[in-house]
Amino acid sequence: MTDPGTPGLETFAAAEVADLATADDSALQQRKPRSLWGDAWAQLRRKPMFYVSSVIILLVVLMAFFPGLFTSRPADFNDLNHQSEPPSADAWFGYSFQGYDIWARAMHGARATLIVGLLATVLTVLIGSLMGIIAGFYGRLTDSFISRFGDIFAGLPFILGAIVILTTLNPPGTTPSEARIVIQVVVSIAVLSWPVSMRIMRSATIVARQLDYVKAARALGASTRRIIFRHMLPNTVAPVLVYATIALGAFIAAEATLAYLGIGIRPPVVSWGVMINDGKDYVQTSPHELLFPAGLVTITVLAFVMLGDAVRDALDPKSR
Repeated sequence: MTDPGTPGLETFAAAEVADLATADDSALQQRKPRSLWGDAWAQLRRKPMFYVSSVIILLVVLMAFFPGLFTSRPADFNDLNHQSEPPSADAWFGYSFQGYDIWARAMHGARATLIVGLLATVLTVLIGSLMGIIAGFYGRLTDSFISRFGDIFAGLPFILGAIVILTTLNPPGTTPSEARIVIQVVVSIAVLSWPVSMRIMRSATIVARQLDYVKAARALGASTRRIIFRHMLPNTVAPVLVYATIALGAFIAAEATLAYLGIGIRPPVVSWGVMINDGKDYVQTSPHELLFPAGLVTITVLAFVMLGDAVRDALDPKSR
């Protein structure tokens, strides 16, 4: 007989069933598939390249918006008594021929360089993505017209096109304001670069247009705008974001190139490109004037390229 003071077999069985049900629920929760972005974030956290590039980019952002964390001197600080002096404890990057503290100038110059890169990337992606999703969704004549229109800009050499645009907007003898020249550089880069993001978005849209969820939205009577912006855009934006991350680094290098040629950002605005332009005439006597700002540009571009590669691998299941 069963002892009335101890639980019966039925009680043990019920407890066992409850434990098994709880374990099954936990297992189902663990097996629940993650979203594309959740899975990508999980993959990114396993990549050392992601952390290295993120730390470098964070430092550049801090330089750009909080230069006081790195130097107590203003960008226009100069002392001709230290003209062209090499790096020292007083000035980590040395002094320029004009007596500027190159370290202080580089910390303040990160702002203009980063702002140009960010604005150019945002404008490029907005124009390219809008044109690409329209071309891919409507197809036929619309696709042909937008694609051929983009080919015109894609066929222009970047440097030559930028020279033509900027010299046309600023003929010799004119002195544009600081805000105007920044806007002109941003627009010039975007006008010459948007076809790449357009092609990426167009290809992703053509694939997404044939998927079941788009066909179902059409069958339910959803408007074209709802289909494009509610259903297709969230599922086609990933490759464009990868391009934007890499392009940001390329546009930072483009700003430095245009400033080096004397047609981009100009003094009194301070940027890494302006510093490279100032140091090019003294590379034999004072190489540190050119090497340090050029090194900052190189490291920053490399960080964005590394981040773009890590994001691309995380969003592409085939690369795992």
